[in-house]
Amino acid sequence: MEVHVVQPELNQAIFGVKTRLPLLHQMVVMQLANRRAGSAATKSKGFVRGGGKKPWRQKGTGRARAGSNRSPIWVGGGTTFGPQPRDYSYRLPRTARRRALLSALSLKHRDGKVIVVDRLEPEEAKTKIMVKALAELQVQSALIIITDANEKIERSSRNLPKIKVLRVEGLNVYDLLRYEHLILTEDALKALQARLAV
Repeated sequence: MEVHVVQPELNQAIFGVKTRLPLLHQMVVMQLANRRAGSAATKSKGFVRGGGKKPWRQKGTGRARAGSNRSPIWVGGGTTFGPQPRDYSYRLPRTARRRALLSALSLKHRDGKVIVVDRLEPEEAKTKIMVKALAELQVQSALIIITDANEKIERSSRNLPKIKVLRVEGLNVYDLLRYEHLILTEDALKALQARLAV
């Protein structure tokens, strides 16, 4: 697979905006929160098996009064204020999400980490073909953006731990910051600029 780097004109309204680090932080926190399963759960005393009978009578034994042997202060008792299943997801405003994406793209461009190639067309879905192409570009960690589903590119990249392939509509701040380089095909760049154009 031959890869040729091109030098297209980048839209400065997308790749030349001021980087807002606090906004990038908020966006990453949101994305990570949205990925949480929220399935952690503990049993309160109402859910622990047993404890139906009062352990001893209320008065006259000399011991502290007790109504259940599944009280949180007993061994084998329930948990007080433990985690319960919940939804951690939330969304920042649309304008904030857009500005964060533009900030991340501009940061990559300012650092000289945006690589635009004419096309990515591996002959086969082989990891070694992708490794060779990335070696030609002198890239070890990269987010590759394509326009449409391409099984050959996706399969030849999935065993590379520092490479991720996304379609234009899946581009996000977390992955942009996680990988060192951003590799786009010319078609993907056109689609991206059309999508983010004001």
